[in-house]
Amino acid sequence: MPYSYDYPRPALTVDCVIFGLDEDGLKVLLIKRGGEPFRGCWAIPGGFVDMDESLEQAARRELEEETGLKSVYLEQLYTFGDPGRDPRGRVVTVAYWALTRVLAEPVRAASDADSAAWFAVDDPPKLAFDHARVLEVAHERLRSKVRYQPVGFELLPRDFTLSQLQQLYEILLDRPIDKRNFRKRVMDLDVLVDTGEVQQDVAHRAAKLYRFDRRRYEQLLRSGVNFEI
Repeated sequence: MPYSYDYPRPALTVDCVIFGLDEDGLKVLLIKRGGEPFRGCWAIPGGFVDMDESLEQAARRELEEETGLKSVYLEQLYTFGDPGRDPRGRVVTVAYWALTRVLAEPVRAASDADSAAWFAVDDPPKLAFDHARVLEVAHERLRSKVRYQPVGFELLPRDFTLSQLQQLYEILLDRPIDKRNFRKRVMDLDVLVDTGEVQQDVAHRAAKLYRFDRRRYEQLLRSGVNFEI
């Protein structure tokens, strides 16, 4: 006989906080809701989990359906389950955070989103549901994790200068960093590859271009190397 479940079952959703970096600083990707509740309000992309998919599958599906983004770095963040967070009823959401290059992947609204756009993390519009809190938690996680894991490389071009790398860390950590100490520490980590190329079409002296060696990083990580910047 089929099993009878005697307890109330809350609905389950996923939300994806997507960070990107451009010349103006750290951005977050938001969608304008096309349906109720909160029609016309900005929100973090997300939606309900289908019965036949995992949480990460649902997060990636919703991300692609609502923004057009796919193949991005994605990591589970936190579960938000306050009883009154969704006016439709008892809804628990599992939040993910993602990193992408703003200029590398164009975004487009789809599914139940009227539009999609990038906003400064420090100055977002008023958000639907409890998404202001979700964004706050995701931003803190990013600022914390970038100190001991090289997740920030997902925000840079494939080939980058040391100045671009330092600027990235200064933006994420929201503080200036001593240039000499930073470069020494980064080079001592031994996870950058000199491409042998330099910047093109720049007014100043062309700087060397480097590339993140993920395989080398994973080898060193297994040996217990400390990557704190």
